[in-house]
Amino acid sequence: MTVPLLSTSDPACARRLEQLFSRAEQAGERVEATVRAIVRDVKRRGDRALLAATKKFDRVRLSLDTLRVTDQELDAALAGLPKAERTALQTAAKRISAFHRKQRQSSWRYTDRLGVSLGQQITPLERVGVYVPGGKAAYPSSVLMNVIPAKVAGVEDIVVVSPPSADGEQAGSPVLAAARLAGADTVFRLGGAQAIAALAYGTQTVPRVDKIVGPGNIFVATAKRLVYGQVDIDSVAGPSEILVIADSTAPASYVAADMLSQAEHDEMAAPVCLTTSKRLATAVVEALKGQLATLSRRTIAAASLNRYGAVIVARDRAEVVRLANALAPEHLELLVKNPRSWLSDIRHAGAIFVGALSTEPFGDYMAGPNHILPTGGTARFSSPLGVYDFLKRTSIIEASAPALRALGPHIMRLAAMEGLEAHGRAVAQRLKGGQHDSPAQRKPAPQNTRNRHSAQS
Repeated sequence: MTVPLLSTSDPACARRLEQLFSRAEQAGERVEATVRAIVRDVKRRGDRALLAATKKFDRVRLSLDTLRVTDQELDAALAGLPKAERTALQTAAKRISAFHRKQRQSSWRYTDRLGVSLGQQITPLERVGVYVPGGKAAYPSSVLMNVIPAKVAGVEDIVVVSPPSADGEQAGSPVLAAARLAGADTVFRLGGAQAIAALAYGTQTVPRVDKIVGPGNIFVATAKRLVYGQVDIDSVAGPSEILVIADSTAPASYVAADMLSQAEHDEMAAPVCLTTSKRLATAVVEALKGQLATLSRRTIAAASLNRYGAVIVARDRAEVVRLANALAPEHLELLVKNPRSWLSDIRHAGAIFVGALSTEPFGDYMAGPNHILPTGGTARFSSPLGVYDFLKRTSIIEASAPALRALGPHIMRLAAMEGLEAHGRAVAQRLKGGQHDSPAQRKPAPQNTRNRHSAQS
C-alpha cells in the first residue's frame, strides 16, 4: 500500500487531484455497444432476452417461474434472519423512515388580486424500479434507502431488481429480508443492463416503471443513461468517495478507519484526507498501513488507496475549504476542533459528518438521512436521494374574467412578438363581448388545499 503523502505546494499533488477530478468511470465504446445491444434485445424479445442475458452474464439459469421472488420467499428471508440482524434492519428502517417523513410535501393554492387561482399539485409517481447491486457484496441497506423514501412519498408500486446468485437465489437473503421489511411490492432475480432495460420498457413479466433509482456497476450506469427519457432516473452514480478534513486534534486511527471504510467498496473508490498538520498526516499514513494489514478486503482497499487515495497537507484553513468545495465529495467528514464553525464554509458535499464521533458508516446504515449521494463532483448541483425524487409537480391555473381583461392585451402582444398568431386569437376569443365568471370562480378559492394524492395523505 502506497498512499501518497502530499503537500499542496508539490506538483505531484496537482496531478493526484486531477486524477480525482477525472476518475469517474466513463463507458468506453465496447461497454456502450454491449449495453445498447442488451437494451435492444430486451426491448424486442422481452422475457426471453432477460433469461438469455442472465445465463450469459450471471451464469445463472432461470425460468419464468423463478424470475420473480415469491411472497413466501420474502417472508422466509425476513423470518430466517438471525434476531440481531433483523433487529438491526428494523432499527435502521425506523430511523430512515422518520427522517424521510420530514421531507413530505403538500399541494398548495392561492388566489391573486385579479382572482386567478394558482397552485401546485403534488403527486407521487405510480411505479418505481429500484436497482440493488450484487457482485462484491450484498446491500440490504441500499434496499432500505431506496424503497423507504418511495414508500413515504406514496408510490403505489415499488419493483426491486437485484442480481441472482449461482444457486438462483437473490444475492444474500438479507436483501430479500430488507425488501420485505421496507415494503417493496415485487422483487425480481434480475441484474445488469438487462434489468434496467426491463424496467424501462417492460416485458411480459417485468412491469414498466416511471423512474429507476439505485446504484450499480458501469454496465448498469450506462444502461440508466441510455434509457433516460423513456423513464426518469435518479443519477448516473460513480464510485464511492470520502474526504476527511482533520486537524491536529483528530485521532489518526479515526481518520484511517474512515478512509478505509470507503476504500474497501471497490478499487475505484477515492479516500482522501485534507489537513494542515504535517504531524497528523504522517500518523494517518502509518495508521492506514497498520489497519489495512488486518482488513479482509485489503486487496480492494489497497488498490483504491494506491490509485486514488491521498493524504494532503494544505497551507491553511482557507486552502482546505477551497479544495474541499472543488472536490465536492460524496462524503465529507469534519474531524476538527469546533466542527460546526466549518459548516457555513462547505458549499458542496453529498453529506457532511460533523465531529469525531460522526463516522461515515453511521450515515451509511443508521443515522436516517439517505446514503445514496451525488458522486464524482456532482454534489455541486445535485442532492441526496429523498422523498422529493418520487414526487412530481403539476401547475394548477384557473383564470378569471378580470385577469383576462387586465392581462389579455399583454398576452396578445407577447404572442405577436413571437409570431404565434393563434396564441393571441385564443385570448381574443375570450375577450369578445366580455367574459363572465363561472360559478366555480365566484366562490373564494381555498388557500391551502390538500390533494388526495399528496404525500401528506
